Amino acid sequence: MHKLKPISIDGVPAALLKAERYRLIEDPSGAESICLDVLAVDPSNQQAACTLLLAITDQMDDGLAEGVMRAREVLPKITDEYKRQYYGGIICERRAKAQLKRGGPRCHEISSEWLREAMEHYERAERVRPAGDDGAILRWNTCARILDRNERLHPPVVQDYEPSLE
Repeated sequence: MHKLKPISIDGVPAALLKAERYRLIEDPSGAESICLDVLAVDPSNQQAACTLLLAITDQMDDGLAEGVMRAREVLPKITDEYKRQYYGGIICERRAKAQLKRGGPRCHEISSEWLREAMEHYERAERVRPAGDDGAILRWNTCARILDRNERLHPPVVQDYEPSLE
């Protein structure tokens, strides 16, 4: 194992800008690494925690269960209740989309469950959102539209079965 080199506390703002750029150029593992370096010298840095969570979920196509687990490990580092609920929704929403992209048995049923869980997080975030921040509403609406547009994401109608007495 390599001994990692610490960054300077003065370098944190520039490092966070680089992390955002790495996410934009679709290098989420690079962004994740930068955020881990920032958190090593500034463990309570909220921007680094949020960016780390997003960088992890950007990689969710590579490992669904592991991605959710790693992203959920970051949630307690986010101290603001609104952001914690919002990013909890992001984890679930991205998990659902990755599942749909991957396909497989029951993928629509599983994705539907994850989208509904995301919507629950967004509803909790909406209740405590700062004035003028409609991010949770926008995300909730996105999930609702995904569910409404895809017939296969609707939960199956379960009908009670009554055996014939004849």
